[in-house]
Amino acid sequence: MPIAQNIARKTRVLEGIEPDSIPYDELMATSQPVILKGLVRDWPLVRAGSPTDAVDYLKRFYQSRPVVVFIGQPEHKGRFGYTEDVTQLDFESDRGRLDEYLDIIIALLEEDEAPTFYIGSTDVDTFLPGFRSENDLVLNHAMFEANPPLVGAWIGNRSTALAHYDMSNNIACCLVGRRRFTLFPPDQIRNLYPGPLEPTPGGQVLTMTDINAPDFERFPGLREAFEAGEVADLEPGDVLYYPAMWWHEVEARDGFNVMVNYWWNTSPQFMDTPQNTLLHALLSLRDRPEQEKRAWRAVFDYYVFGPADRAGAHLPEAARGNLGPMDEMKARRLRAQLLRKLNR
Repeated sequence: MPIAQNIARKTRVLEGIEPDSIPYDELMATSQPVILKGLVRDWPLVRAGSPTDAVDYLKRFYQSRPVVVFIGQPEHKGRFGYTEDVTQLDFESDRGRLDEYLDIIIALLEEDEAPTFYIGSTDVDTFLPGFRSENDLVLNHAMFEANPPLVGAWIGNRSTALAHYDMSNNIACCLVGRRRFTLFPPDQIRNLYPGPLEPTPGGQVLTMTDINAPDFERFPGLREAFEAGEVADLEPGDVLYYPAMWWHEVEARDGFNVMVNYWWNTSPQFMDTPQNTLLHALLSLRDRPEQEKRAWRAVFDYYVFGPADRAGAHLPEAARGNLGPMDEMKARRLRAQLLRKLNR
């Protein structure tokens, strides 16, 4: 599988990190992707050995609950994207037993033209209860007390999840098979040519580009994206951290692959998702005259994107209202106010 052309930068690697000494403060402070080399190499699933042994290990925890499986046709060569007219996704979804799909993947290990099976973002505690008692990160940081991570399993054969961004910080643990992450900082969104807001797999827009076979005539901004991008190659036992909103394309590079990831935010849970704000901004701001948009940009810089306490600092505390620190009660009132206005 070719490496993304013209991306020379490799993700920074930290070696010798002990499982109970993950430098969470350093990871969060750098705001950059980092590979923690071999951090989970002693997890039983990593040590299982062959794909067949790994499947047998996973089956120990499976309790028959149906999982969602994405299925791509062989001609798409593992890429999950859009149909040619970009009105639909070019793969199918199904629900079935995890153990049966694991058997299918193992049976197709040596097939060059096999369909692609991708079991993504499957809640580990729900579908593989007990797995984390033997395979789990040491989450010994205060930020996880208020914001426990969502822990998901990603299982399948050779596949490519096209570049997209998530709204959570991510720690991805490569457990079976090799994976390649191609990463771009958030400001490269303009050079990655996002697809439509609908349809999407899981709510996240995908790039319209092929970073392994770039069409610079159609997508000239890719050259700038490649200059800012970096590549993280993971072996079983390696862990990758990358911050929220970073674009990432993920290639599962072997006939059987398993990854477990941890998603979390540090914002209070009462906060709304910015994706809703984006949709409302499309409705209320995007098509206004340019001079008005410039004025509203200044308003948002003042109230939203500047220091959180700036807009209310000159007001008496009792008069600050929503300009003061947000809490759960204020969030409920503000959400109710917005709903009344949207339903006018």
